[in-house]
Amino acid sequence: MLESFLVLFRETLEAALVVGIVLGYLARTGQTRYRLTVWVAVATGAAASVLIAWLFQRLAGGFEGRAEQIFEGLVMLAGAALLTTLIVWMAGKRDAAVKLEHGVERHLAPGGSHGVGLFLLVFLSVVREGVESVIFLGAARFGTGSGSLWGALAGLAAASLLGFLLFRGAVRVRLGLFFTVTNVLLLLFAAGLVAHGLHELVEAGWLPALVDPVWDLNPLLPEQGLLGSLLRGLFGYNGNPSLLELLGYAAYAAVAASLWRSLARKRRTPA
Repeated sequence: MLESFLVLFRETLEAALVVGIVLGYLARTGQTRYRLTVWVAVATGAAASVLIAWLFQRLAGGFEGRAEQIFEGLVMLAGAALLTTLIVWMAGKRDAAVKLEHGVERHLAPGGSHGVGLFLLVFLSVVREGVESVIFLGAARFGTGSGSLWGALAGLAAASLLGFLLFRGAVRVRLGLFFTVTNVLLLLFAAGLVAHGLHELVEAGWLPALVDPVWDLNPLLPEQGLLGSLLRGLFGYNGNPSLLELLGYAAYAAVAASLWRSLARKRRTPA
């Protein structure tokens, strides 16, 4: 449940910040007549995201046996890759809010696409976050084997509320620190997806386990227990992992963390 909350909270907050920046720019420049366009784009993007989630569920339910293991393994690896790309891309961005405002300004300038361009800008931002959420939540469900609807809904509601309060100026949050903490948690979550994905591909016979298992901690810390389930959902804990899973987890965590730190350090360096 916590992994679903974290993913939806992070993705929804990013979408809410985009909407808040756009609405703030419109208010500051006296172009509030485009507010309705923004909200229509948000509603349309949310509806498209729900449709994509439904299609994904239908697709995921169409596999059985070995094909299901292969599908789930590939989805978890794809989710980890997409999550890593997102985190690394954000770590290397400078002045994202200013660039977003420039994009809005360009669409609304004389000769620009005006409402159509603004609609597409917001719509694609919302849909992008929706697609990412669908893939991440699907991968998390395959990895933990448990439902995550309530955690996802709680993350959606909490992020929407925080985004509204930030836009209204009712609260102040150190967003840099917030995204740093959530980036670390999401990188560990992605490492767990890599390990779970490799496990499924080993079960399907696509990859060798090398050594299986390396150890068995389930008598001490069972995966189905309270703490074990929490660690499994957030960090990919497996009480009896294969050597391939351990190597995949360690290699991913090392490479992703090194790349993220490098880009974050470059971002802090004055241009």
